[in-house]
Amino acid sequence: MSSGPAGHVTRSSNSPHRETAPRTPMRTFLRTVDGVTIDAAYDPGTGPSGDLAIVVAHGFTGDLERPHVRRAAGVLGRNAAVVTFSFRGHGASGGRSTVGDREVHDLAAAVAWARELGHQRVATVGFSMGGSVVLRHAALHRVAGSEHEGRTEAQADAVVSVSAPARWYYRGTAPMRRVHWLVTRPVGRTVGRYGLRTRIQHREWDPVPASPVESVPLIAPTPLLIVHGDQDGYFPVDHPRMLAEASGDHAELWLEHGMGHAENAADDELLARIGDWAAAHAG
Repeated sequence: MSSGPAGHVTRSSNSPHRETAPRTPMRTFLRTVDGVTIDAAYDPGTGPSGDLAIVVAHGFTGDLERPHVRRAAGVLGRNAAVVTFSFRGHGASGGRSTVGDREVHDLAAAVAWARELGHQRVATVGFSMGGSVVLRHAALHRVAGSEHEGRTEAQADAVVSVSAPARWYYRGTAPMRRVHWLVTRPVGRTVGRYGLRTRIQHREWDPVPASPVESVPLIAPTPLLIVHGDQDGYFPVDHPRMLAEASGDHAELWLEHGMGHAENAADDELLARIGDWAAAHAG
């Protein structure tokens, strides 16, 4: 997959920072620090926390228009305003998917947009690939913030990673072997483009980005919640346990009985609990 500097703050193509958040839905294209256009949407939500925005990072082959992403955004919107976006190579966004590498730029653009819209508190909630991205993003922007003047505009105040892998190149389950075929084979990338609306970068990572488990120790003191189903068909429960252990007891771990993988498996009750956690822990 492609390489390059990660964790840089970017600006959206929208208006400058506002004192109060808008009260109507918005749709726009953001531009990342490496020049990719990202399709993004804003919903003011119905929750009482007007200063809080939750930024939702979808899984591989998803986009902001997918029904499971819209459902998750709707439930999370009971607690806060919600920003959804499509990762590069997905949906109406530009570029090609790098399957968790340069996607940190896309998330940074979405978080910075939420702050530009007037939200003082921002939580990121990521699913599967998006779960790995919120971990890497939080680690990168936590480091950037400590080296300069506190919080950067793209830094999250709380992080929720759902159904994320702990390490790269995992092929221990049949679904993940299919994902690797999709990403690494020309015919697989063709299927991804025309069958799944996902355009995938053909180059391998060089260098290999820090893995989720390597990123977790850098996130503290930002509050971190790791959520995983005990029936996840992609990543077994050793993945969330590795992530929680790497946090040095900083992270909270929820192992959900009977839950499968990512947005489709997260029912409304779980999403509501995640929204409550984000509202309580984001600043």
